[in-house]
Amino acid sequence: MAGLYTSSRPTSASSLSSSSSASLPSSQQAFTSRLLLLLTLLPLTLAFFAFVLQWRGGLTDPVTRWSPDPFQFPGMDNPASNSRSDRRSAFGCLDLLGQSRSPAFPYFKDWKFDFGSDLRPKICIISSTSAGLEQILPWIFYHKATGVSTFFLFVEGKAASPNVSKVLESIPGVKVVYRTKELEEQQAKSRIWNETWLASFFYKPCNYELFVKQSLNMEMSIVMARDAGMDWIIHLDTDELIHPAGDREYSLRQLLSDVPGNVDMVVFPNYESSVERDDIKEPFTEVSMFKKNYDHLPKDVYFGNYKEATRGNPNYFLTYGNGKSAARIQDHLRPNGAHRWHNYMKTPNEIKLDEAAVLHYTYPKFSDLTSRRDRCGCKPTKEDVKRCFMLEFDRAAFIIASTATEEEMLHWYREHVVWTDKALNLKLLRKGILTRIYAPMAIIQGLRESGVFSSVVQSAQMTVSKDKFLSSVVSSNSSRVDKPGITSSRKIGVKESQATARRMLEITNEFSYDPAIPPLSPPVLDDLDIGI
Repeated sequence: MAGLYTSSRPTSASSLSSSSSASLPSSQQAFTSRLLLLLTLLPLTLAFFAFVLQWRGGLTDPVTRWSPDPFQFPGMDNPASNSRSDRRSAFGCLDLLGQSRSPAFPYFKDWKFDFGSDLRPKICIISSTSAGLEQILPWIFYHKATGVSTFFLFVEGKAASPNVSKVLESIPGVKVVYRTKELEEQQAKSRIWNETWLASFFYKPCNYELFVKQSLNMEMSIVMARDAGMDWIIHLDTDELIHPAGDREYSLRQLLSDVPGNVDMVVFPNYESSVERDDIKEPFTEVSMFKKNYDHLPKDVYFGNYKEATRGNPNYFLTYGNGKSAARIQDHLRPNGAHRWHNYMKTPNEIKLDEAAVLHYTYPKFSDLTSRRDRCGCKPTKEDVKRCFMLEFDRAAFIIASTATEEEMLHWYREHVVWTDKALNLKLLRKGILTRIYAPMAIIQGLRESGVFSSVVQSAQMTVSKDKFLSSVVSSNSSRVDKPGITSSRKIGVKESQATARRMLEITNEFSYDPAIPPLSPPVLDDLDIGI
């Protein structure tokens, strides 16, 4: 028995030891299991919580309490509306500007967009325009996307109509200036009338009158830009887009911030649109081919392909070829015509950019022939058009639009404006004369599809009551120059103003400056010794 008990004790101890060692991994396994369970439940809980936060199932969205508009996301169908006509803007612009059926950017009029207040440099654009919303809205928001913060719009015609101007006034950073009697009286007192640099453009119709008007508007905008704390000012038409090539962020602000501090003016050579169809409706999103400027081409390439690139037209470009410019806001700044700036106290130090350009959409629509014709009252003769238009192609286009049938006009338009010869297009693209530029198309199309343009129109409509809208129509009409008895915009500086005429007669050598720079054609093949 003793032997039996003696032999059994170690066995019992061994059993306890093995039992203890077995229980240790069991506790570790339980801990590991709990940890895995926790790690599994945690993301599921967070995902469920996120789903609850994003759910719109009958809960009140806080945005609906902040926004005065019932359509928080323009472009999406409103459940309370049974017909598309219920959502159609009273301004009649939504169809033209595009109505997105996907979730859109919520544009609220009450947002002030002060996020750019501390960004430098501050850039403003001044423009004199009579265009409609279908052209101005893409133009404004494209330049906002590239870094422009402020716009001074001197409006006439369609742009000054209540339906258009109220929308423009609702956009943060846009200052709308109407051509009223008060404005013309103020501009009649400008020192420009006492100086010689613009005198050769006074008292002439059409393009010459527009050139003077643009210069007077530019002069006023300098003061407005200084008051607004701007650093740079650019004069552009609403058929022109700045193309900030050379900056990897495609930012005009970054481009100008890199300009040395001793530079007063930056020149952007212009590229001219080369349309490939005669049925263009929206040039900014339908035109991608452009003819490059002489300044951005090797001399031998330019002159070696001059005749093919001109295609029988008077010049290499249909219209101007001397670009546009940005000026640094500083003392004694003044305009020097629509294409340049100057300084009363010094010759500006200017540079010309090697890659960035102004994209000029020149006669991109067939209707541009007749619309330009309707804005000018000159006779369609070779002699009379010389006093109305500065450039040869504008003169020829005016005569055709005034004398030909619509079928003849279309044939002329296809021959002189539309690039239908694909073989020639490909050759000039390979040579570098023509180039494809898609960035503006992508930006503007993205803005349209996100609902920004239609949102602006809807926002303006929702925030202007019917009574206030009607009263604004009455007040604006009472001060517009189209009202009988009020000086027309075509009479700026006309000799009917005796005070202005008297000031012109008193011009002295004390105020003699170099002439303003008009729109100029690119270099002509026959006038230069090209040496190729």
